[in-house]
Amino acid sequence: MSRIGKAPITLPTGVEVTIVSRHVAVKGPKGSLDLDVPGEITVRQEGDEILVERPDDDRRNRALHGLTRSLVNNMVVGVSQGFKKELQIVGVGYRALAKGDNALELQLGFSHSINVKAPDGVTFEVPEPTHIVISGIDKQAVGQTAAEIRSLRKPEPYKGKGVRYVGEHVARKAGKAAK
Repeated sequence: MSRIGKAPITLPTGVEVTIVSRHVAVKGPKGSLDLDVPGEITVRQEGDEILVERPDDDRRNRALHGLTRSLVNNMVVGVSQGFKKELQIVGVGYRALAKGDNALELQLGFSHSINVKAPDGVTFEVPEPTHIVISGIDKQAVGQTAAEIRSLRKPEPYKGKGVRYVGEHVARKAGKAAK
């Protein structure tokens, strides 16, 4: 039995779950999310807990068991607390600027600025020009948006310039040895 899949999901106060056949909808103080359950996995609610079960030990069902439990748990955490990723910009002249309704303008050492628009349900904050906070209720959307912004200028190993996650360690290389 999957250790992740068999763990029950405890619902915090203020979170409502609606399960209709293969469709799970979670509603909370920060918003609502929904999911169509894959395969033969079943999701049921007992009191203030959600249980995810599989019919047999088939390879596909074992794989989907833990995945489905994690997706439902991420939905519950998202509508109650939300998710947040923080990016740090390192480099002379590299900066971010918040533009109007959920958009960023990034100066990353190119001859032009890069404009990034936030997908639905994701918000940007720029507390300082070298710090970006990406937040939302959908863990996948927040992580994907952060990865796309990071991919615009990945941290390089010689000077460490680029966009990185806060707390990310960049392996540095020695430059050319002088004679």
